[in-house]
Amino acid sequence: MALRLGDIAPDFKAETTEGPVAFHEWIGDGWAVLFSHPKDFTPVCTTELGEVARLKPEFDKRGVKVIGLSVDPADSHKAWASDIKETQGHALNFPLIADADRKVSGLYDMIHPNANDTLTVRSVFVIDANKKIRLVITYPASTGRNFEEILRSIDSLQLTDKHKVATPVNWKHGEDVIIVPALSDEDAKKRFPDGWKTVKPYLRIVPQPK
Repeated sequence: MALRLGDIAPDFKAETTEGPVAFHEWIGDGWAVLFSHPKDFTPVCTTELGEVARLKPEFDKRGVKVIGLSVDPADSHKAWASDIKETQGHALNFPLIADADRKVSGLYDMIHPNANDTLTVRSVFVIDANKKIRLVITYPASTGRNFEEILRSIDSLQLTDKHKVATPVNWKHGEDVIIVPALSDEDAKKRFPDGWKTVKPYLRIVPQPK
């Protein structure tokens, strides 16, 4: 059965390019992003892994660990890492799961038979400190992901966890947000004493809380 938002992320043990990993233990008390790749030595995946390596300091700033997955063995991953560094200019700096037996792919429903019955789709799972799945994005194998969008989504999730706000379309960190409709004006005055702009009774715009 497909995983849904709010589900506990399945735990597993696996070999990675950085040694064995027990997933929940590896996550610890922070957040994590698990993202899959259809196969080693494929062009789109190579660009993606290089980009995540480049962006890793941004994930670190947010308290988010990143871990990739491909259905090939660990020794293949290590050979592929050389190509990633050579072609993308950034060396692999996070673990890449070896999932030759498709065990993790099965747990996370990454094999979509109508697309391809042997390769994983490009799945992304954002997992919070309570090990709950907070965001799922699935791309076809041919389409590279936008990891800036994944960072933006994490910013929104972490902000809205702390404050009674939601983020509007195309929102970026530092921009105005929306007071959630469940918060009455009376209660909103306590949280946002400097006030807000009321566009409609259900649409109240306020600067992003610090």
